[in-house]
Amino acid sequence: MSEQTVFTVMDSPLGEILLVGNDQGMTHLSFQAGSSAITPNEDWRRDNAAFVDAVEQLKVYFSGGLQDFDLPLAPKGTSFQQDVWRFLQTIPYGKTTSYGAIAQAMGKPNGSRAVGAANGRNPIAIIIPCHRVIGSNGSLTGYAGGLRFKEALLSLEGNGRIEVSQQLSLF
Repeated sequence: MSEQTVFTVMDSPLGEILLVGNDQGMTHLSFQAGSSAITPNEDWRRDNAAFVDAVEQLKVYFSGGLQDFDLPLAPKGTSFQQDVWRFLQTIPYGKTTSYGAIAQAMGKPNGSRAVGAANGRNPIAIIIPCHRVIGSNGSLTGYAGGLRFKEALLSLEGNGRIEVSQQLSLF
């Protein structure tokens, strides 16, 4: 990657995904059909070659064959957000946890709302697996790409297939 912001777009079972990065690593992953789609800035340069590894790893992930990503990441956020995002990367594939459990594990027993806010600002969906965080009662809670994407990713990690309920149809 370069010092300039670069991007590529890839097809996935969940629609187009925008990958954005710079010389430090990937800075964003956005579902383009989701509620938090990103529009490339006119200063950005399309550079498919900069994302070859990321695209390949995501393809293998979507086929059910990859559980841990090995990519340079450079998300921008506060120190607390960075701590939460690092913690999210320790949640095992196929497992879920709650905001409260993360707050407790981070030594912030009353910090579940702050953890939720940091989780909601995660700029690199899937790779920093914020989809693995659910409500303390086991319910699916907000997801930047939309709950249908969260449900699909948890389904993939649970049984190796992307399944979305009828009422949460992707298209």
